Amino acid sequence: MAFLQSAPPRQPFFRAPPVVLWLIGGLAVLHLARVTQPGDQPDNIVYEFGLYPLRYSRAFLESHMANPGTIWERAVPFISYMGLHGSWTHLIVNCLFLLAFGPIVARRFGSALFLVFFIVCGAVGAVAYLAFNWASPVPVVGASGAIFGLMAAALRMLPSQSPWAVSEETPLASPFSRQMLVFTAVLVAFNVVTGVTGVSIGGESGLVAWQAHLGGFAAGLLLSGPFDSLRPRAVGAPVDR
Repeated sequence: MAFLQSAPPRQPFFRAPPVVLWLIGGLAVLHLARVTQPGDQPDNIVYEFGLYPLRYSRAFLESHMANPGTIWERAVPFISYMGLHGSWTHLIVNCLFLLAFGPIVARRFGSALFLVFFIVCGAVGAVAYLAFNWASPVPVVGASGAIFGLMAAALRMLPSQSPWAVSEETPLASPFSRQMLVFTAVLVAFNVVTGVTGVSIGGESGLVAWQAHLGGFAAGLLLSGPFDSLRPRAVGAPVDR
């Protein structure tokens, strides 16, 4: 005899928390809005909101009698550069990595803390690029530094993602554990090679801001612990809904 049963709940097409999907959508909208501007506006936007190391060199500014701008104008690029991308390939590759590692961090931290962590890692990546490219006329754009920070945090959280683990209670893996040290060494070597050869994961040739990648990764590796202590303890699976 057959019995009527309620249909199982439909699983979402993407298992990523909404904050990750909204972040990806926001990056895509910003890129589309920039590249569809007329004339020289796309380049002007990069000049205005990308991170140009030469803007922070006193010697360069004085020799060219250039106006450094207000403190606000010089501070904004450390965050706004993350919303700019050099090409659609650059954007797509970053979004794929964001989709891979972002959900792990967002589920544990919650939406608000996840976004703050993302911005902080990106800003540290910008500082690292600035330190290694002082007075360079080549700007850095893209969310790669922030995403490498998410990658580091996600790797420290992976033990809590096993089916038998309680994500809120499982401690983060030590940044000095064997697994993390091996992965860090591989990541450093890979980024140095891409920086020297100029060939990125997306297959495009050009300058790769590997210093921003490593700066963001270091921030994620070291700051994920302090951020984890700030997370709301009730955060878990409901953020997926």
